[in-house]
Amino acid sequence: MTSAAVPASSRTDQATNRWVQLIAAMIAMMAAANLQYAWTLFAGPFVSSLHSTLPAVQVTYSTFLISATCLGPFGGYLIDRVGPRRILMFAGVLVGLGWVGAAEVTTVAQLIVIYTVGGIGVGIVYAGTVGNAMKWFPDRRGLCVGMIAGAYGSGTALTVAPIASMIKSSGYARTLHVWGFVQGIVVILAALAMVHPPEGWSPPGWKERHETSKPKVRTSGVDMTPRQMMRTGCFWLMYLMMLMVAFGGLMVIAQLGPIAQSYGVDKVIVVFGMSALVLAIQVDRILNGLTRPFWGWVSDHLGRENSMCAAFTLEALAVFCLLRLVSHPVWFILFSGLCFFAWGEIFSLFPSITGDLFGEKWATTNYGIVLTAAGPASIFAGPVAAWASVKAGSWVGVFWAMIICDLAAALMALFWLKPVAARIIACAKEASPVAGD
Repeated sequence: MTSAAVPASSRTDQATNRWVQLIAAMIAMMAAANLQYAWTLFAGPFVSSLHSTLPAVQVTYSTFLISATCLGPFGGYLIDRVGPRRILMFAGVLVGLGWVGAAEVTTVAQLIVIYTVGGIGVGIVYAGTVGNAMKWFPDRRGLCVGMIAGAYGSGTALTVAPIASMIKSSGYARTLHVWGFVQGIVVILAALAMVHPPEGWSPPGWKERHETSKPKVRTSGVDMTPRQMMRTGCFWLMYLMMLMVAFGGLMVIAQLGPIAQSYGVDKVIVVFGMSALVLAIQVDRILNGLTRPFWGWVSDHLGRENSMCAAFTLEALAVFCLLRLVSHPVWFILFSGLCFFAWGEIFSLFPSITGDLFGEKWATTNYGIVLTAAGPASIFAGPVAAWASVKAGSWVGVFWAMIICDLAAALMALFWLKPVAARIIACAKEASPVAGD
């Protein structure tokens, strides 16, 4: 069915319905987010209860992210083929099992296995909801993908304090049982509202406006299969940049608790009876959520590559300031928050540029493949960073590695990715009659 074949009344109804899709996606992402973003609260208790070491326990964080990212394309492929509802409901079951099962483990090996199961569920939720948004919102792709990714980034802002309090009062196992069950149910209920747009659907009047105007964001208009995408040099450049920038933010997520302990700010009470660590986690989650729609909106107006360069440079500056002032509780809170504000945008800019360059039909699968870069990044962010800090006796070397990666990626976005993406779009326009073959 072509866009012209969709009746006008149906197109209007679907345009209204897509906002329902957006809300459902945001709810699902918020429910799944704790498995990643609240992990730092459980790392210490697992080290104690399992009689292990921090580097060993942090392997769990890496395997979680590897499963969430590397198996995400398979879930995305199923969603592209059969639709999001049933696949996301199954993912909700896995999300619940991730925490409920973790409450019962007695060894690090068991923890790694069950948290990997939860990671598969989270990866499907993430790729499925973001991919669906790319299909529903070609006219507001950066903003709406950013809103969904932002829900994942800020989803724990409201729950981190109750979870931390429950761990203290009831123990980490009880906390995992209760919150695991709740989060799984919420994902399942949100999935019931999720559907793909009709084939050939587009927002009313969008194609006509897009063709006659000169938008800041140009699209190829070609639907590349995953195999076609992976044959382009642009994909591998994006993949490398994603890996470099993902490393820094994932390191802070996984290691913020140990970093705070290392510099003696983890138990310093700052305000309302909250420690610097708990308040930093809340601020981080809020800014990590706000940054994604913000930078998505910015990229819709200034271009993806320009926005990447600005954000990555800002992150490098934030990490440098954090390194210099990490032992001061207030500055620890502010600059760790700025790190997340400058980092979280990768989860709106990279899916948006993936849809721009490689099309909408296979958007869920294609972005799932790009997102796998977070898997190897998590290895450096988790056990490697923990090992390096123990070996060196400080986190200084890890911070400098983050700064170098951020600055290199900023330069690559502006002087390498931007011209390469322009050539892809130009070639697609020239070959448009046969580009879909």
